[in-house]
Amino acid sequence: MEKVPYLDTEIRRWQVGSSTFLARPEAGARLMSWHLTHADGTVRDVIHWPEIASTSDFHRVRGGNPILFPFSARTFEGGELGYWRHPHTKERLPMVMHGYARQGTFALTQIDQRGFEARFEPDAETRAAYPFDYEFTVRYRFAALALVCELSLTNLGTTRLPWSAGHHFYFNAPWAAGETRADYRIEIPATKRWKQTASGQLTPGPRLPLLTALDNPELIDTIHTGLTSPTVRFGPDGIPGTVTVQHGTGDQPAPEAAFVTWTMDDTSPFYCVEPWMGPPNAPGTGVGLHWVEPGQTGHFSVRVSVS
Repeated sequence: MEKVPYLDTEIRRWQVGSSTFLARPEAGARLMSWHLTHADGTVRDVIHWPEIASTSDFHRVRGGNPILFPFSARTFEGGELGYWRHPHTKERLPMVMHGYARQGTFALTQIDQRGFEARFEPDAETRAAYPFDYEFTVRYRFAALALVCELSLTNLGTTRLPWSAGHHFYFNAPWAAGETRADYRIEIPATKRWKQTASGQLTPGPRLPLLTALDNPELIDTIHTGLTSPTVRFGPDGIPGTVTVQHGTGDQPAPEAAFVTWTMDDTSPFYCVEPWMGPPNAPGTGVGLHWVEPGQTGHFSVRVSVS
């Protein structure tokens, strides 16, 4: 691991086998990019990071892996976007899209040649929106052809606290010259699919086969649940380099565990495959909402690999 200059700041770089990982742990615990260097010297970007001119809006960059905490995507209270209701006091509270960790400050608690751990330091805005006594940490471990990221939430208070966190991986796709998304297939082992309505409710989504082309427009903003396996795979047919995203550490995810698929448009250099603890608006619908009891710690782990 080494520090390297980046625009007006410093970031960290890890070289593990043929993989290079770049991250800025203090800013949203943000993994920025991951690329592979092949034996012939060519480079493949696995996780996309664009060229930017300034770090002033670092958390808004469409790249890397933004951490979504305490809730993923949009929350609604009474049909109004940007709010949720405290489960104990019943107070109506604000909640920005994807929560506060991605734009938050983190303190490094551990760093070595294989990764880092960082602790969220909530500011006044975050404490007002999510008024609990807790410790939230992000831990990355890097390997030659894989990474593991574990989110941990420790309840330091006297009442149970809710969360439904997630990851927003921006994968480079397609990853070879001359290929298009139509050349790629994605395998999502879901038995239920949903869309989010304009008022925050879940409505049945498209019917999709287990294996579908990555350019299928019905994948956009679709929430996949009822997973029969924890893994999603995607890549071109019959060519090495498939990306696998594993949800959790067990053989069978929770029924409400979710993957979300999204990209901006047909020309975007990235495709997002996002493992979440549950669908969006978990505090509003109760679907995919998890609880951490006083004195306990909740965990959410994902693994991404290339084969």
